[in-house]
Amino acid sequence: MISILKRAIILLTALALIAVPCTTCLAGELDQDSDLVGGKMAADGLIVRPLGLCATVIGGAVFIVSLPFSALGGNTKPAYDHLLADPFNFTFNRPLGDF
Repeated sequence: MISILKRAIILLTALALIAVPCTTCLAGELDQDSDLVGGKMAADGLIVRPLGLCATVIGGAVFIVSLPFSALGGNTKPAYDHLLADPFNFTFNRPLGDF
């Protein structure tokens, strides 16, 4: 009984060692449109876009609070770009699923 189990384990291990590289070779030949992957689009629409909206709102609030200090320092444009424009563009001005 033990020798049958050992042979079965050896056979399954040999088949796995042969099958895994073959499946990756076959999968590499499949034509997949990486721009329109449904999972990436769903994750973007359900998770990333709402987080981007939150980042835009929080960045806008931080920009308004820091506006007097950035005006005194002369760096209003970089503060606007990093705190408000970048999250806005990430949330609203890119294709769905494009990270």
